[in-house]
Amino acid sequence: MSRILLSSGQIANGKKAFYDEVVHMKGLLLLPETPPLDEAISIGMNVRNGTDVDAAQLRQTFKKLGYKVKVDNDLKCAEIKNNLKKVASEDHTNEASLVCALLSHGDDGKIYGTDGFLDIKSITDFFKGDECRSLVGKPKLFFIQACRGTELDGGIECDSMESDGPAQRIPVEADFLYAYSTAPGYYSWRNTTTGSWFIQSLCEMLNKYGSELELMQILTRVNNKVAMDFESASNIPGFNSKKQIPCIISMLTKEVYFSLL
Repeated sequence: MSRILLSSGQIANGKKAFYDEVVHMKGLLLLPETPPLDEAISIGMNVRNGTDVDAAQLRQTFKKLGYKVKVDNDLKCAEIKNNLKKVASEDHTNEASLVCALLSHGDDGKIYGTDGFLDIKSITDFFKGDECRSLVGKPKLFFIQACRGTELDGGIECDSMESDGPAQRIPVEADFLYAYSTAPGYYSWRNTTTGSWFIQSLCEMLNKYGSELELMQILTRVNNKVAMDFESASNIPGFNSKKQIPCIISMLTKEVYFSLL
């Protein structure tokens, strides 16, 4: 069987295998945060104690990686959509990427504002290639810390395991990555003191490996940490000794090295 050998930094068509836009800043981190106490109760949700720890860790981590951080607190659904639509309409020519972290209650395909829920797709669509031209060909990373259902993962016992060239058409959905805190249909765990399992693991791995490893390698380590290092401890019947695994959906067309963005 014949083989195609690729030199480091190339993909099969001979083009660069990684994003390396030469720009003035690495990108923009958008951080719409969770409903406050009274508004969470009004839509039948529990208060998300510990999310402030997640938000602080994200701000610190992405500033360290060179990102400009924009935080929006306590937004209604229409405000979330309007704010993200406004960002998508701005000129991102001098930015190499966009990161959006959504921290809230959720369900499968949905995220909650202070007055109800909205479809996640309705806000990510603003950044598609036919809507946000200045981010075409650049990575758009969405980190979503929210439940995707009510199912609980009981785990299972196992043995120990150690740009130059002619114009080119690309899909409008290209260059997106969605990193969900949990698998479809499942509950997403959060410690009220130290923050959510997913965001804390994400920030730890980004701080440790963000300057050297490719993004998917980092996220694989996040998956491993959440899966192996965490287990729920609860007095609520049926909620003790539960596990969680993040879910990564990638439409990226190149590798992401934060040191090159």
